[in-house]
Amino acid sequence: MWKHFPLEMHKDSYLAHVASVAAAEQGKFWPYHDKVFASQPKIQKDNLVTIARDLGLDMPRFQAALDSASGKPAIDADLSEGRTLGLTGTPSFFVNGKFASGAKPFEEFAQMINAELKRLNLPIPSGARTAGG
Repeated sequence: MWKHFPLEMHKDSYLAHVASVAAAEQGKFWPYHDKVFASQPKIQKDNLVTIARDLGLDMPRFQAALDSASGKPAIDADLSEGRTLGLTGTPSFFVNGKFASGAKPFEEFAQMINAELKRLNLPIPSGARTAGG
């Protein structure tokens, strides 16, 4: 599950999150997210609008959501939750309540997930990749 946690040190971060909520309202969160991340550090408003246009979003609807910051309540709720959990940066992950900070290789996540499955006496799916596999 994705949660919003715009960082104050990135002046355009909050607007990029607002834009991603606007894209999500049109069912395009992940394609929008991927293009915004690929465009960094060019995430100013003009670039965010261009990305939306390139993805074929309904531009009047997107622009209205962007201008009104209609995604602000959801973003602020995520920020509040993150701060309550002690987050200070991104990326941050929780695997069954266990915190992992920063970008991690797939194998580290596989180990965390498999350890939790084992701890709960649940089977590790036969097709699951594990560290080194």
